Amino acid sequence: MERWQDKPFWWLSPSGTNKVLVWVPWTGYAMSHLMKPNEEWVAKYQERLDSVKFPYEISHIRWSGHGDNAEPDPGICEFVKSWNEEYEWPKFRISSTSAAFSAFEDKYGTELPQFKGDLTPYWEDGAGSSALETGMNRAAADRLTQAESMEAMLATENYRPAAFHEAWRNVLLYSEHTWGAWCSVSDSESPFTLEQWKIKRQFAVNAERQSKELLSTILRSYGVSKTKSVVDVLNSTSWIRSDLVVLSPEMSATGDHISDDHGVSIPSQRLASGELAFLPDQVPAFGGARFHISAAPAHKPSKIASIRNGVLENGIIRASFDLNTGNLVELALHGKAGNLVDTSEGGGANKLLFLEGKDISKIQTSGPCKVVVEESGPLVVSLRMESSAPGCKSLVRRARLIAGADWIELTNVVDKERAPLNPHPGQGGPGDEFAQRGAKESLQFAFPFAVPGGKMHIEIPFGVMQPEIDQLPGSCKNWLPVGRWIDVADSSSGMTWVSLDAPLIEVGSVTATMLGSQTNPSGWRENIAPTQKFYSWVMNNHWGTNYRAYQEGAVEFRYALRPHGGYDSVASSRLAIGLSQPLVASAAGANSPSHSLLQIEPADVLVSGFKRSDDGKAWIVRLFGASGQSRRAKVRWREGISTSTWLSDIAEQKYKPVADYVEVAGWDLVTLRIELA
Repeated sequence: MERWQDKPFWWLSPSGTNKVLVWVPWTGYAMSHLMKPNEEWVAKYQERLDSVKFPYEISHIRWSGHGDNAEPDPGICEFVKSWNEEYEWPKFRISSTSAAFSAFEDKYGTELPQFKGDLTPYWEDGAGSSALETGMNRAAADRLTQAESMEAMLATENYRPAAFHEAWRNVLLYSEHTWGAWCSVSDSESPFTLEQWKIKRQFAVNAERQSKELLSTILRSYGVSKTKSVVDVLNSTSWIRSDLVVLSPEMSATGDHISDDHGVSIPSQRLASGELAFLPDQVPAFGGARFHISAAPAHKPSKIASIRNGVLENGIIRASFDLNTGNLVELALHGKAGNLVDTSEGGGANKLLFLEGKDISKIQTSGPCKVVVEESGPLVVSLRMESSAPGCKSLVRRARLIAGADWIELTNVVDKERAPLNPHPGQGGPGDEFAQRGAKESLQFAFPFAVPGGKMHIEIPFGVMQPEIDQLPGSCKNWLPVGRWIDVADSSSGMTWVSLDAPLIEVGSVTATMLGSQTNPSGWRENIAPTQKFYSWVMNNHWGTNYRAYQEGAVEFRYALRPHGGYDSVASSRLAIGLSQPLVASAAGANSPSHSLLQIEPADVLVSGFKRSDDGKAWIVRLFGASGQSRRAKVRWREGISTSTWLSDIAEQKYKPVADYVEVAGWDLVTLRIELA
């Protein structure tokens, strides 16, 4: 508000091909909380516009009712009617946002300035107040995307638009900012608060259940074979995959040996859980491969994964853990000198930090850990490190390395204790002192990387941004949301970090110390200096209303770290999407899967969505320019499939035919409707 109030502008998308009218009104949505509609109010409003030299003859006011989450205010109707009857100017019109913005665009659209960059938001800290459900919801969204792709490529005739729409609706309603309990902190145990949270939480619970059911139904329809010795591995992404697949004890009861359709042995390992892990090679994009299980001995990989004294190696990367603290203290790429983990301040990476209040000098960390080797290779090695932790009943961290993989997986399970509650429930309201008396706390995991001079790139929805450099003035810099990955790299080396569950970070230091509703603009962080260090901010209860006062129980946070050469946004996206949409094992289908249903050229154009159209008459393919460079993309279908292709939109309509290629700008999203000819 300090930077953009009454300064409408066009915001350009990362691709530069689209723009959005941004118009922040005076006081945001809160004018009706502060003033009553009368002649004095009109004079104050005109004074305000004059003071900022507002150059336009059209303005808009958000009149949201009396208080947060309020009912509409019918009094505004009488005011507008009586004012317009008595006065010639200014004229008030009760309007929708669309109508007001359209009128403004018609008159001034060509005169407005244009800006490009991330307008990093302030209220996203609430995503960490219910970390379990936030992680569930992120996973459900990825699972729904995967289920849509699976149904489209397998043609199981199990695409039910209404069921998918309902599941997506639940994803979106959980993701929506507020759940409505104004007294969620000041009176956290009231029936009103508890009922509001029950409703809000149910959106995430339903999305998880529905996404699992939809994917399972599709796989059951496909996997018709009753033969226990054959499985199909399916790839729902637009590139060839060679990733770990894990079979349940029931699916792998035949034995420990895996071979492909040509009789070639595939590396496998029986895990301590009773599951069977194996490493299929070159599973086609939007296709699959068939594998056979037998009682022969498991086949070892040519380059094994090993573990000894806290060191995990596979000939590609080396990861070393401090067996006392459980922190990652070394991560190096084979053949490249240097440790990519910064240990200069002690602790290393994946170190837990717990902060009560906002005094960062009082940050606490976990205690000594008990270490157990859970898997010792040759295909999979894993280490389990359990320790005490402040604010928690326990902390369990696991590290897993797979033969042939150039990344290591980290899984942290925090068994959270409930924060002390507000001692004066029911007293005060949002921003009141009573709303702050519950114990304020936060929990993060540190990721300092040793890449001198390395630039930090953060994936955001359909784009990538650098902190400070690509942030619009007025952006939040105390915490930043991340889509799936962050990369820190110079011209020759770097590290990709993937977060599957936790969407918030702090850059450079612990800066999420703005407890409750912070209205003083000067109290916020003004800039972010170049750094190679950030913190995954996984839990907090900082806000004074609309979010949870506490959380408790076991919550899992999954990460992956990939040391590499120079920065490559496409490789980072493929790693992160692959982890969130893993290769899927199924009972064998009626026919052996093999060739890709479709392939995309060039390789740096990724498919972000592939589904059957809602009318059942076409495929919908969404192409994303993941390298940031403009490309001419071509969709190649399996031999024998003849199609007609149209440019489309989110309504799945066809509006322009596509010949051989489609132009995809860097960071742009292009939707195609593809019909069988």
